[in-house]
Amino acid sequence: MTTKAPMRLKFKIQPFQTEAVQSVVDCFAGQPLSTGLTYRIDPGRQRKPAKAEQAKLPGNEPEELPGWRNAELAISEETLLENIQAVQRRQNLLVSEKLEESAGCRCNLDIEMETGTGKTYCYIKTIFELHKQYGWGKYIVMVPSVAIREGVYKSLQITADHFAESYGKKARFFVYNSKSLHDLESFSSDSGINVMVINIQAFNATGADNRRIYDILDDFQSRRPIDVISANRPILILDEPQKMEGPKTLDALKKFRPLMLLRYSATHRVPRNKIHRLDAVDAYNQKLVKKIAVRGITVKGIPGTAPYLFLDSIEISSKAPVARLEMEIRQKSGAIVRKLMRIGKTDDLFTRSGELRQYKGYVISEIDARTNTVEFTNGQAIHAGEAMGDGAEEALRRIQIRETIKSHLDKEKALYPKDIKVLSLFFIDEVAKYRDYSQPDEKGEYARIFEEEYAQLVEEELAALPPEEAKLKEYWQKFTPARVHDGYFSIDKNKRLVDPTVKTRGEEAGLSDDVTAYDLILKNKEQLLSLTDE
Repeated sequence: MTTKAPMRLKFKIQPFQTEAVQSVVDCFAGQPLSTGLTYRIDPGRQRKPAKAEQAKLPGNEPEELPGWRNAELAISEETLLENIQAVQRRQNLLVSEKLEESAGCRCNLDIEMETGTGKTYCYIKTIFELHKQYGWGKYIVMVPSVAIREGVYKSLQITADHFAESYGKKARFFVYNSKSLHDLESFSSDSGINVMVINIQAFNATGADNRRIYDILDDFQSRRPIDVISANRPILILDEPQKMEGPKTLDALKKFRPLMLLRYSATHRVPRNKIHRLDAVDAYNQKLVKKIAVRGITVKGIPGTAPYLFLDSIEISSKAPVARLEMEIRQKSGAIVRKLMRIGKTDDLFTRSGELRQYKGYVISEIDARTNTVEFTNGQAIHAGEAMGDGAEEALRRIQIRETIKSHLDKEKALYPKDIKVLSLFFIDEVAKYRDYSQPDEKGEYARIFEEEYAQLVEEELAALPPEEAKLKEYWQKFTPARVHDGYFSIDKNKRLVDPTVKTRGEEAGLSDDVTAYDLILKNKEQLLSLTDE
């Protein structure tokens, strides 16, 4: 039995990303290359011995270690401003008249990049390029939430080999943990590229664990973690800085004694020295992001005044157009179900429904493929994407789920032969609608609707697949409806509806500390994107 090698993500060097990196690097033209300045890391003190005479024993004092910190800016502030202005003119940006100070630092650079254009990749590459050009090796990536922190850490992992090929070295990176401070020793003593990832709650909250970064700790040789970190004169990279502009956060940033701050965001709230811009219009014009296509679904009419109808679409062929219309049908058993049917001109919905009286007078008089409209002899009309009548509001969610599945399957037909996996995302109004632990199978309303609609639509697609699509047919048959969907919720910790710690006020309002909700989508991207992994 052979096992397939795990999926590896490949990265392509994009000119627009290289331009973003170069915009930062060029701001420091004239800065000499330095391998870093050595200093003696504060060794602290060991815990007090149980007996006074033990203090005289050899080996009881902590070992002194040499450290490497970032070299100071050797260029003058005038030269730095001139460099910044040259970069701004090159990109037709507003030219800064002065250096904007923030968090006790004179060098604050804004890099504006639209969401989806790879800003995380860009600032990781910037780290490597700044080290190559100027020798700076100590970096701290600051993020506003645990979710982004885990995403950044994953990006550092999956790009490690890619950047090693380009720069001949790998960065050492870790997530700051107040209960595991040994990484700070290596961060300080290593002479290569070192990256610490930290979320602002770890240094900007009032809880005992969060305040440890400022406390003298017995388990850290009577030192304060912030002193060990700040001795390195780190370069701070702020991811989503608009969420870090409160006075409390800016005051906390000073304590890191940053050499400079690089701010990456699509929406800078407080502008400083902007040296790069790739906004939404630029990104779309360069075909870097896709246009969002919206499938509009509306509800018309007042409940109780019309029968339930939903016009899904109008099919065009060599024959007369046919409407795909969802309506209620009386079955032989007497049960009434909703069913998507193909209806033609002159069809009587009263007859097609099994003589449900609410459909009396609903005889199709016109099916217009140009306007996507169906008209009835009683003067009523319905447009594609519209639902009407009793239960239309309740049916709206089912329709939305069905339409998403249809779109998903259409994309799979086009992309599966190219070994591209399709992912579709739902945002829902309530977790219990999807995952209901009061039910034996733990499935909520939306999960049940999804599986019903998926099974029906796949069955239709399989019946219509030509013989040459045998591989796609096998792929669709491989998975049951229950295995093609899953949910990720911040209030579904450890597979139970338990609220995580979420800030409700202040600068951290709305930020969650729940890591488990993001594991698959942020940590296991290779599995998520693989066509073979289950």
